Amino acid sequence: MFEIAELLAEYDRARAHTDELWRDLTAEELHWRPVQDFSPIGWHLGHQAHVAHFMVRNLTAAEPSPAPELDGIMDSANPEANRLPLPDPRRLADFRATVADVVHARMNDIGAGAVGAPGQLKIVAQALLTAVINHEYQHDRWIGEVRHRDLGHPLPDDPTSDRITTVDGYLVVCGWNP
Repeated sequence: MFEIAELLAEYDRARAHTDELWRDLTAEELHWRPVQDFSPIGWHLGHQAHVAHFMVRNLTAAEPSPAPELDGIMDSANPEANRLPLPDPRRLADFRATVADVVHARMNDIGAGAVGAPGQLKIVAQALLTAVINHEYQHDRWIGEVRHRDLGHPLPDDPTSDRITTVDGYLVVCGWNP
């Protein structure tokens, strides 16, 4: 299993790849739905951050949501029709950055052993970060497909790292052989 610092670097790499997929898109493109019952790219961006924070706050630190007004919108358990209104690009970027800061702070505390049960939480943090990274890449694939196929934008190169592999067409970080 990779160390927490290594996984945080991979988390940043995954988030940077996501940014390459959306930062040049217009607000209209971010809110556009390829099919009526599909979530737009903007929803996927908020959902990635929502899940990351949800996992951190529920598995390692009971803390409030950084954006309670977005919780219901970005939760995939809610029906598609209830995932509105989507935030504008600036709000999405701010939400994603805030969550990344929270993830880093909590994971760095765990990595430094500055928590109760540091050994147990290290194991939880390693699995949590691996899941969060792979969830980021899971949604990046869909974002990339819509970006390229439906919106006609070129795709950036995939990120490169000795820790990234491809499984079933998805980029993944895996601390073991799949």
